[in-house]
Amino acid sequence: MRIMYKNREEIVAKMKEIVGEENVVTDREVLEDATHDRFRKYEGYHKVFTNPLPAAVVFVNSAEEVSSVLQYCNAKKINVVPRTGHSATEGGLETIVENSIVLDGSHMNKILNIDEENMQVTAECGVVLEDLENAVRKLGYTTGHSPQSKPIAQMGGLVATRSIGQFSTLYGGIEDMLAGVETVFPDGTICDIKAVPRRSAGPDIRHVVLGNEGTTNFITKVTVKLWKYYPEYQECMGYTLDNMHDGLKIMREVMVEGYRPSVARLYDAEDGKEHFSHFAAGKCVLLFVTEGPELVSHATAEGIRRIMEKHPECTQVETKLIETWFANLNWDAARIEEERKEVLETNNVCCTTEISAPWGSVHQIYDVCVKRIIEEIPDITVFGAHASHCYSNGINLYFVYWYNVVDCTPEEEITKYHLPIKKIICEETIKAGGSMCHHHGVGKHRVHWVDKEHGSALYMVKKLKEAFDPNGIMNIGTILPYKEGK
Repeated sequence: MRIMYKNREEIVAKMKEIVGEENVVTDREVLEDATHDRFRKYEGYHKVFTNPLPAAVVFVNSAEEVSSVLQYCNAKKINVVPRTGHSATEGGLETIVENSIVLDGSHMNKILNIDEENMQVTAECGVVLEDLENAVRKLGYTTGHSPQSKPIAQMGGLVATRSIGQFSTLYGGIEDMLAGVETVFPDGTICDIKAVPRRSAGPDIRHVVLGNEGTTNFITKVTVKLWKYYPEYQECMGYTLDNMHDGLKIMREVMVEGYRPSVARLYDAEDGKEHFSHFAAGKCVLLFVTEGPELVSHATAEGIRRIMEKHPECTQVETKLIETWFANLNWDAARIEEERKEVLETNNVCCTTEISAPWGSVHQIYDVCVKRIIEEIPDITVFGAHASHCYSNGINLYFVYWYNVVDCTPEEEITKYHLPIKKIICEETIKAGGSMCHHHGVGKHRVHWVDKEHGSALYMVKKLKEAFDPNGIMNIGTILPYKEGK
């Protein structure tokens, strides 16, 4: 569908009419910041903005306001980029066509109901996850969801990107936690999927919303499950070892034997430099955390220790070292500001790409990606990986890489470094039967491989887009590639 670029002033005037003048921001600095997310952080840190400016950032306060905005944009064929916490990392929040509307739900920040009887909590899309978690922990509960972005990420975005947290091995990803959700479609229809334990009334329609990355709907309300929280029974275990392959085999053994720690992580020596150099220089680090009711947590820890006793190639480290590391893992606004200053001073940039793979191919993916990137990409200072989410049938790999930006402008950085690295990782992963994205989503920079990722199932992705967004106004270029005029 051809996008009709309307008059900017007309768009802004209509937005003010719908949501009030105070909720429509056209300040140039705000608009520039809204053109990108953390995928273009090097450009952003240098105040270089290469994407088209949106017409406005529009803050909404209700599902009804979202409905009115989307109806207008749908009728006028205006691109809408939904966002909440603005913490995305794969370009999903980039504005790639002129006069887009960035539709921001961060003002919808109320915790609506903590339902202790039914063990679930309902919150608006703009509630910060850490605020929600703190509120339920005061009552002795947890959502079980704890990504490193917890201090800044908001509930709508977590569902939209199919987020996963550090305790996923026990609690699962956001798809395992989501009980109900309210969302708005481009034609203005508001749909409220009721929160129930499970149902078989046709397809699981939650999955039209989960992982949509703002391409079919705008999430306004989320209901997630609660669990009893037992911090007093949490146990941490850490080990050093020489070989990433051995570590992956041990993690498989733990999962296949049926143990479910809340955290199961393995760092190679390169990635571990940032976290563990004070006790594990040159070594891989394998660590586990167990939690839950006393007997469950202790039994899980004991079972894992028995497995580890069979592996003399691993050396146990002091528990306190793991506890201290884990307590300082999350990223907040202060950490991001520290990174900004460091990048501007050093021109050394850290980026990531996460994938998932079956147990049978993860070793191959790791080896090939490490070899190719070190050989083919210039100015690499660190290239490593860690595994942080485990399943009975496979695992994720989270590649972490640092490179010096040499002889190129800020706007050339992603073309010279980041995209070629991502290309190698995505292509090698897909070739080996894995998925090119585990939890950060497709965004606008993995769309080049979406046909290979899905194969024949791409038909279903395209049909969903056509059905729910026939005018193609929702987050153009995300999940599916955008061609000018189409």
